[in-house]
Amino acid sequence: MKKHAILIAVGLAFMLLFIGNAAKFYQLGFIKYLEAKLYDTRMRVTLPNKHDDRIVILDLDEKSLKEQGRWPWSRDKLALLMDKLFDKYSVAVVGFDVVFAEKDNSSGLSVLQDLAQNQLKDVSQYQSVLKQLAPQLEYDDLFANKIKQRNVVLGYYFNDGTKNISGVLPPPVLAAGSFKGRQINFTQWSGYGANLAEFQSAAVSAGHFNPVVDFDGVVRRIPMIAEFDGAYYESLSLAVVRTLLGFPKLNPGYAKDTKKYEDYSGLEWLQLDLPQGVLRIPVDGEVSTLVPFQGPRGAFKYISVTDVMNDRVALADLQSKIILVGTTTPGLLDLRATPVDEVYPGVEIHANMISGMLSHTIKSSPPYVMGVEVILLLVVGAALSVVLPLLTPIQVTSVTALSLLVIVVGNGLLWQYGNFAVPLAGLLIMILVLFALNMSYGYFFVSRTKRQITDLFGQYVPKEVVGELSERPQQVSMEGDSREMTILFSDVRGFTTISEGLDPKELSLLMNEFLTPLSRIVYKHRGTIDKYMGDCIMAFWGAPLPDEGHAHNSIVAGLEMLKTLEGLQPHFKERGWPPIHIGVGLNTGRVSVGNMGSEVRVAYTVMGDAVNLASRLEGITKEYGVGIVVGENTKAVAPAFVYRELDLVKVKGKDEPVAIFEPLGLVGEVDSSVFEELKLFQQVLRAYRKQEWDKAELQLFSLQKMYPNTKLYQVYRDRVEYFRHNSPGPEWDGVFVFKTK
Repeated sequence: MKKHAILIAVGLAFMLLFIGNAAKFYQLGFIKYLEAKLYDTRMRVTLPNKHDDRIVILDLDEKSLKEQGRWPWSRDKLALLMDKLFDKYSVAVVGFDVVFAEKDNSSGLSVLQDLAQNQLKDVSQYQSVLKQLAPQLEYDDLFANKIKQRNVVLGYYFNDGTKNISGVLPPPVLAAGSFKGRQINFTQWSGYGANLAEFQSAAVSAGHFNPVVDFDGVVRRIPMIAEFDGAYYESLSLAVVRTLLGFPKLNPGYAKDTKKYEDYSGLEWLQLDLPQGVLRIPVDGEVSTLVPFQGPRGAFKYISVTDVMNDRVALADLQSKIILVGTTTPGLLDLRATPVDEVYPGVEIHANMISGMLSHTIKSSPPYVMGVEVILLLVVGAALSVVLPLLTPIQVTSVTALSLLVIVVGNGLLWQYGNFAVPLAGLLIMILVLFALNMSYGYFFVSRTKRQITDLFGQYVPKEVVGELSERPQQVSMEGDSREMTILFSDVRGFTTISEGLDPKELSLLMNEFLTPLSRIVYKHRGTIDKYMGDCIMAFWGAPLPDEGHAHNSIVAGLEMLKTLEGLQPHFKERGWPPIHIGVGLNTGRVSVGNMGSEVRVAYTVMGDAVNLASRLEGITKEYGVGIVVGENTKAVAPAFVYRELDLVKVKGKDEPVAIFEPLGLVGEVDSSVFEELKLFQQVLRAYRKQEWDKAELQLFSLQKMYPNTKLYQVYRDRVEYFRHNSPGPEWDGVFVFKTK
């Protein structure tokens, strides 16, 4: 009975753990991740795969850009498009998934007017002709006139940053104070990018196209209403629907008798009051709506914009349709990750939202769904915690399987036929945890070898690697071993100056704040931390377990360390600390690794020339103004990156020159403009090493003009200037010798 009491108590403790997560007292990352994946799976399995013929997407595709020119187009073309859509095709409404934030000067009118005011101000014939032509060349006015008094809905976006404000917002759909007295977690913004005033005043409506991007980068929801400066603004899809339906009033939908509950807002839907009834749009606790995907990419009819402009589209394809103008071209950056497709056009997300609102197929996930999950966890968790300890293993398995089946089927029925999205992951994991707890209770056996390895390497490597070590102890040698590895050194620049400006307590806090996330990155990418040397981290890849990708993993870690530290700067500034910048040096080579030291103390570490070179490379990062430098051996065994060759150098303590490089990112993830910069700098290096100083200086001048903040180019300009007056001699091989560490 005592055994049962302990099991029941532990089971109830686990139940409370999951209830706390469901009640949002804290977040368990693995549940959050699994919940997202289960949601995506349910969405994909139950896709209706039906085309909604009411909605057509006019695509700014490659074909359109090829025929009409690169985006943005001149506004006279868009004015022509409006005439085509409304006069010829009689479309119902047009929504733009683009922003018209800048004036169009492509007509050249400003140049002509300048001539009229200066060189040709006395030429009456020129003045007369210009006066006649000017209205035709005012492309912005032309476009504004074409959208006026037509069902055109413009798009805009919100952002974070009070200084990031441009254009003019439409009138809010609900005024400030509309939700006074209710605690509602609207998505809030401090900046926006909107349309020019003349366009906004001409359009009948406008809506934001901000999605809710979840923690994993996937778009599953759209905020129907977003808050800015106390007022409330509707989404693009909602604005299009309201325009289509004749601008019905938008009202909050509250559940009955919820005002008396201070912790529950009661806002469960938004409603449009129509002559034929009420259209309800379900919302969650953040006034967002789950996107009701109709199918994978291409569930709606796509028509190239250029085909409309060139009269290549049948009347029936567009007549009385809802038109969304957007893009699927990767270069225009409106592609999103969604549950149904990893690369999904943003404009089609709005099409799904419009279709769902008009068809009443949006899944409901109201704020009280949290209470539903808590109750389910409490009932199921308490029942299983008490019952399972009393059963045999076979009975435990049967009851667990039956519980899982009932939960999954019930959740699926609510999803498919009730349009109700209830969380599932926490309940499933809790049932499995209680099953595992009851099946494995009393069995704790760890072999002596596993304990030794865990004790030895637990302080050096991440827990998952310790687990692998304990499973494969035969691959581990604590004695000295020679193998090819990659070594990393990172050091804070100007740390002496920084430390002198802080008291010991603040300095300790500062070091913990940046060493902890950097160390986690090393662990994340299977690295081993050798030691901390003040503000310096020394780590290596390739031991204690062999790692064929040691160079690749180390570069990924180094780049992520720089990115992470950059993200910490606002936090440091907030604490009143100075900015922290590091240099990272990486080198690959054969080294000795193992337990080394004395009879008093030993440590698992690496030694060899490759280690010394890695340290030197870290030291010279500041000389070139770069964050990370790798040796030529590292570059050779990690070909998946784009590199910038920096120099051919002899570091202090080595006689042989070594080529050094700066990794810029993974191949395929580096912007194409970078390759042109690399090509130009490679020409500089060739001219520099041939002692063609004028040619090298000319190329460097061009690079500095394009990239004025790049210290590397100034370094080479200084060298060229020096060598022009102090020739290195005809035997010079282009090697730069460092005299210091």
